[in-house]
Amino acid sequence: MTFSSRLGHRDLGVGDSVRSRITLAAIVLTAFMSPCAWAWGVEGHRLVAELAERQLNPKAAAEVQRLLAAEPGATMGSVASWADEHRTHLDGPWHYVNLPENAQCRYEAARDCRGGNCVVGAIEREAAVLASNAPDEERLRALKYLIHFVGDVHQPLHAGYGEDKGGNTYQIQAYGGGSNLHWLWDTGLITHWPGGERALKQDAGALASKVDLTGTPASWAEESCRIVASPGFYPPSRRLEDDYLKKANPVLPHRIAQAAGRLAALLNHEIGR
Repeated sequence: MTFSSRLGHRDLGVGDSVRSRITLAAIVLTAFMSPCAWAWGVEGHRLVAELAERQLNPKAAAEVQRLLAAEPGATMGSVASWADEHRTHLDGPWHYVNLPENAQCRYEAARDCRGGNCVVGAIEREAAVLASNAPDEERLRALKYLIHFVGDVHQPLHAGYGEDKGGNTYQIQAYGGGSNLHWLWDTGLITHWPGGERALKQDAGALASKVDLTGTPASWAEESCRIVASPGFYPPSRRLEDDYLKKANPVLPHRIAQAAGRLAALLNHEIGR
């Protein structure tokens, strides 16, 4: 088992008018594409946001603080799960992308993200809103979406297969109880990390200068898919065993570090120049 530039975005327009144009397609697609669990869980999203905040350049950091000031006490970490807390059946597809099992983890927008209704399209769209002259209320919403969606796309099973709803229907035994593979990668590995959340933050933070920050939202999704496609990612015994943890544990801090660094790079590019 081997679990193992410029940030582009498509010009899809900006602001609430863009979001409204994809609503009907979202309603249609949600019934067929929805993985129910939340990527990384609250803890993982907070880690990504807090680590990203450390890597912002002064101009981007100032603009983030200015936008967040509309919500007294808000920080990147505190709003990292806003998109889950306010998730609806309309924007549900924006949290993930399903790639066909026979596609060798190659993303095709026309096939996998019709109408921009997937996490790749959402990142591209919200980055355009944030970089625009849209009202601050819309730009703040875009910022909160970006903080969350960049985390989402780095959780392997948010770019997995629709057949098992991103691992939600793949039942496993883990940590003394029954659950599913999506929960394991969302929450289980994080909440059971040796030394706790603080240790995981240190482990991921130590990788900040070592991870690859290049690519696009599409290539990040393909990376996640390749992890899912790795031999042994789906434990054949359907039990969480030590051998699985030995191979899965290095992936978790690496993906969190990549998500944090890439989120910071995206924000530096869009609002820090």
